[in-house]
Formats: sequence, C-alpha cells, structure tokens
Amino acid sequence: MPTYSYNCEKCSTGFELFFYIKDYTDKPECIHCGSCDTHREYIKDVSTQSSSVRKSDTELKTLGDLANRNRDKMTEDEKIHLHNKHNSYKEEQPKTELPKGMKRLKKQPKIKWTDK
Repeated sequence: MPTYSYNCEKCSTGFELFFYIKDYTDKPECIHCGSCDTHREYIKDVSTQSSSVRKSDTELKTLGDLANRNRDKMTEDEKIHLHNKHNSYKEEQPKTELPKGMKRLKKQPKIKWTDK
C-alpha cells in the first residue's frame, strides 16, 4: 500500500498513513490530536522514492503505473525474492523427449535497455 505523509496545523506534528489509493483523502484526521486541519507533505513523499520522477495519485492511469511506483519502493532483496517466486516453475519442469524429427530452438538472449 502507498504511504502518504501529512502535517497537522493544530499540533504541528507530522505523521504518515498508508492505505489503498481508492481510500485516499486530502484531509485525514490527525493521529495525535484528532484534528482534520491537515495537509499532505508532497516533498517528503517524493524524497522517499528511489526514482526521480513520481506520478501523483491523480496521474496514475494504468495498473502499470501503479506497479512501477510500487516496484520503485521495493528493495533489491524484495525484487530478487519476487523474481525467484514467479520464475521458479520454469526451472522445475523436466525436459521431455520430443517426437522424432523435431528439435528444440535455443532462446535468444534478452536485450537489456539502459537509460543514459
């Protein structure tokens, strides 16, 4: 779930909330004093992201946008864990014999694109 940073005008305290995008609100209740006189700290949210450009909640148009934002929050260990989790079945499948006269094609190496 996304994490949002807020600041309370009444008690001058900062706090973070995390909830689904569908439950997002501009003026949540302060967790310290209960006041609804709060505002979002966008600078703190942007500075905690690993990527330099971050779309606001209103700019998230596709599931891919949301997935990319959540991916950028993940540590390298979490990324490796997910990659292994979703690709382990490929290594577990035994090689079966092909019918006579057929042969396996070798996979082409993946092209890695880099931004410069």
